[in-house]
Amino acid sequence: MQLKPYSQSRFSSHLNTLYPEFKEAFYLCQSHSQYFQAGEDILRQGQVLKHLYLVSVGRVSMNIAAVNGRRFQLGEVECDYHIFGEMEYFTDTVCQWNVVAAEGMQVDIICLNALTELLAKRPEFHLFFSCALAADYQDSLDIYTHRLLHSITYNIAYDLWHRSQSSVMLGSFDKVCMEAERFGTTSRVYRRVVKDLIEKGLVEKHGTEIRVIDTDALKFFIDHYQ
Repeated sequence: MQLKPYSQSRFSSHLNTLYPEFKEAFYLCQSHSQYFQAGEDILRQGQVLKHLYLVSVGRVSMNIAAVNGRRFQLGEVECDYHIFGEMEYFTDTVCQWNVVAAEGMQVDIICLNALTELLAKRPEFHLFFSCALAADYQDSLDIYTHRLLHSITYNIAYDLWHRSQSSVMLGSFDKVCMEAERFGTTSRVYRRVVKDLIEKGLVEKHGTEIRVIDTDALKFFIDHYQ
């Protein structure tokens, strides 16, 4: 979640008014800062949560691995005061996702005890968390639903079209293996689907970048895909 209020919240006007006070109080819960190198885990799946991590600027990726070794990539985030570990903080469970620094970055470390005391004294600050977590939940559920209910071809085509139409919070990867994991598949299957879309004249590839040639044709393909 982001520290600042989400624009789509029902309470965004109220939260924007309260935000300067909330941000100041939240930063009083900071215990220290820590530098993470590119590729280093900020949070590890199965780890007991000891702090919250606030990334003011920098790119991170999130993934989850199964016992069989398969991995699902949620995507890459260009952080703008993003908080990580907040879900586990409220549920008091071990970390569900691996959060990995995509570049070197300074991360602010938030003390859980101090935050707990703050929220007990200022329960109105809970609204920042509940609104942000609700928005993130809906975005994540939309991704999971598409991955579960549609084919790999549909999901890759839809993702390319969606990214050509609007800016998205979760970015794609320039490595085929990681991009394939974003769709819950293998590099071989991902390459085959992209090759098929290229042969249909819907997209083109320049280096590691895939570009949509005809958005209308791609949308028609998506709408009529069986």
